[in-house]
Amino acid sequence: MTLKRILLADDNPNDIELAICALDELGMAEDVAVVNDGDEALDYLYRRGEFADRDLGYPIVALLDMKMPKMSGLEVLQEMKSDPVLRTIPVVMLTSSREERDLAQSYKAGVNAYIVKPMDFDKFIGAVKEVASFWGRVNQPPPALSREHDRS
Repeated sequence: MTLKRILLADDNPNDIELAICALDELGMAEDVAVVNDGDEALDYLYRRGEFADRDLGYPIVALLDMKMPKMSGLEVLQEMKSDPVLRTIPVVMLTSSREERDLAQSYKAGVNAYIVKPMDFDKFIGAVKEVASFWGRVNQPPPALSREHDRS
């Protein structure tokens, strides 16, 4: 079976726990990389620092919180979209920010989707499930990402 790696970058432990719970209900929690700030997200993607020895391959989707320490989700997005390899990874901004400026800047930088985290527990779980189902099951990733995930 091909695992579909997901990168989850968020600094809120409660949101991380809820997202993992939602992914677990879908049977997609076995290969989720969780990082707590933007620097760690890029370290993971570039296989450096504590992630230098991680398995080869890229996530099928990166779920980024907008407001993170060290480097924001927007800054991570901008870095990813400026890199010839990382730019093909779909990025979903999963954030509590309802600011129009954040929304506009995210789309201008190339985000694939912008989702405001619902405050309600069940709605939050539902939103993560919809995102993961689409990007992990429905969407057809670019060939290079597909090959990176073929671990059969």
